[in-house]
Amino acid sequence: MSFDKAIKHLEKYLLADRFIEFPISTATVKEAANVLGCSEGEIAKSLAFFVDKKPILIVTSGDQKIDNAKYKQEFSTKAKMIPFSEVNNYIGHQAGGVCPFGINDDVSVYLDESLKKHIIVYPACGSHNSVVKLSIEELEETSNYLKWVDVCKKNEVNI
Repeated sequence: MSFDKAIKHLEKYLLADRFIEFPISTATVKEAANVLGCSEGEIAKSLAFFVDKKPILIVTSGDQKIDNAKYKQEFSTKAKMIPFSEVNNYIGHQAGGVCPFGINDDVSVYLDESLKKHIIVYPACGSHNSVVKLSIEELEETSNYLKWVDVCKKNEVNI
């Protein structure tokens, strides 16, 4: 199973014991936040895109959306998500369980600045009903990310 690859990856960092599996779905940000009893922002959502025909993952805070202008400025191309049905082939995990752990070798990982407002985040862990609890520093270490990027829209606060 896909989560086996993710757990095996986390074992290298002595963090496999942080894996949490649920009897119900955590495939969406809303589902994961409800099951965990945390904010949607604490869910680390992994989004799969193509850049120059190569797959990338951008891990963002769960309450954020990609800003197309910022994305184009960062990657010099329009944001083109990998089609739902092709995510497993290109990334190594099915949609709903995509995470930066145990992914295909040719996938580049980026972490979005939106994550930095949290101490603890919960990325998926390779299946539609699993997560792993990590600090931002642990996410940096385990994700093998290339760099931090700022490609999300800024949330407007209503006063």
